[in-house]
Amino acid sequence: MTRRFCVITGTRAEYGLLRWIMQGIKDDPELTLQVIATGTHLSPEFGLTYREIEQDGFAIDRKVEMLTSSDTVVGIAKSMGLGLIGFGDVLSELKPDLILVLGDRFEIFAAVAAALVARIPVAHLHGGEATEGAIDEAMRHAITKMSHLHFVAAEEYRQRVVQLGEQPDRVFLVGGMGVDSIKRLKLLGRAELEASIDFKLGKRNLMITFHPVTLEAATAADQMSELLAALAVLEDTRLIFTLPNADTDGRALIRLVEQFVAKHANARAYTSLGQLRYLSCMALVDGVVGNSSSGLAEAPSFKKGTINIGDRQRGRLQASSVINCEPNRLAIADALQSLYSAEFQASLGEVRSPYGEGGASEKVVETIKHYVFDGIVKKAFYDLPVC
Repeated sequence: MTRRFCVITGTRAEYGLLRWIMQGIKDDPELTLQVIATGTHLSPEFGLTYREIEQDGFAIDRKVEMLTSSDTVVGIAKSMGLGLIGFGDVLSELKPDLILVLGDRFEIFAAVAAALVARIPVAHLHGGEATEGAIDEAMRHAITKMSHLHFVAAEEYRQRVVQLGEQPDRVFLVGGMGVDSIKRLKLLGRAELEASIDFKLGKRNLMITFHPVTLEAATAADQMSELLAALAVLEDTRLIFTLPNADTDGRALIRLVEQFVAKHANARAYTSLGQLRYLSCMALVDGVVGNSSSGLAEAPSFKKGTINIGDRQRGRLQASSVINCEPNRLAIADALQSLYSAEFQASLGEVRSPYGEGGASEKVVETIKHYVFDGIVKKAFYDLPVC
């Protein structure tokens, strides 16, 4: 009987990172891939992105509806409760030998909590990372403690997972998952991309993604307004917005972007570009702006500059291509000037990503394929040696 590995995905971005692991499991005759889609994948408001999973050739075994129509703190808490109920049901039906999850979102926290109760081993990807401005920080570390195998993107992150009490021989340094997609996808050329997104690029182009800083109360709309004010004066620059995820206060940001785009012919917003178009955009624009992890994890592999605004990603490893700035229009304007400076542009050729050169997905599949799961759900806390 083949081993059943269940991949759980809740957002467009996270699926893009999981895709090649899913393909590796699917292509192996000794393994069976199960897929659970949840979160924004199932939401018309966020583009019904589960269809992108199916278009890539994957069958979705179960769907767990958990999002409410509210992005308040109460709404998110209720979503987590619905998710816990739903995952309890579907994991009982699918009976996987292992579930694989990536990252730090509340959808994944609910899935892993249900797996813990069901005594199903969990493989966690991209643990040990730090995002001091987001609720995701605590979610990520909690998921680590409920997981049994760990696949991390950098040595600093491996050390942090061990510091959390995980056995060192269960923590595998494989590199960043996003690098694999950059290496393996045939990206769209300029004309193909323009036709696909129905938007002409110009001499200058930027891609913008800005999410709420979920550990700060009532700052999301103010910070987005400051960013839009800095962008409003760039009449000679084409602006490609990707809309925020289903985070607390995310809908307020979406409304602001939609209002901005309605008034500026040089701007366009997309609920979901899909991985191919998203990475193709990143390859063709002059830089990325906002506070998305992709500006730190993927953009350096394209040798593109990133303007990282505010505290959402504070604590993550950064390449020299990242320009950090405060979330106000003057600081963002200064960062834009730095991004386009001749000196900074010349330096991009020497940029090296801290997240490796690819191959992470193959390492994950090979490890879980051969790992013996007997007794793995019983964990002993690993104490660091006393100096």
